[in-house]
Amino acid sequence: MKLFIKNMVCNRCIRVVNEELKKLGYTIINLTLGEAEIKENPDPSQRQKIKNVLEENGFELIEDKTAKIIENIKTVIIEYVHHSNIDLSLNLSELIETNFSKDYSYLSTLFSSTENFTIEHFFILQKIERAKELLKYGDLTLSEIAYKLGYNSVNHLSSQFKKVTGMTASEFKKNTSIKRKPIDNLK
Repeated sequence: MKLFIKNMVCNRCIRVVNEELKKLGYTIINLTLGEAEIKENPDPSQRQKIKNVLEENGFELIEDKTAKIIENIKTVIIEYVHHSNIDLSLNLSELIETNFSKDYSYLSTLFSSTENFTIEHFFILQKIERAKELLKYGDLTLSEIAYKLGYNSVNHLSSQFKKVTGMTASEFKKNTSIKRKPIDNLK
């Protein structure tokens, strides 16, 4: 049985979900960001227990088909931007179509109607948050960060960075009081 879980964004999330499902007595077949496959088929009262445990840990069990698709799109983008070591020059529509075997315009419309912002906007927010992380904790230049995140130029990254954050990348790097946002809450 597959469970679709919202707000799983990192390896710690996978570890927490793994521990919690095992505490409830479930056998994990496969566990990835946003999805847990268990051997058992829980009845409605057992599903409610799973739902409650997940919510106590900041996750949400997704029951609706559209919500599953939206969450999977977010997971693919988060995985691509934050957890992949490949350069991010792949076209966003190709990334989405490849992972979902559905027309990008259909998925984009579905995403926008549910989330009230576009897939592209979510993708840009993720890239800027990753740029913030690389600026604060890395030894990369802005030019190297731009290349790593798939920008055509430093100017393009700088322009998007300022538009999203309201400050330049160098202002951000110097300001130690700015806290990063959880990547699953970016809007």
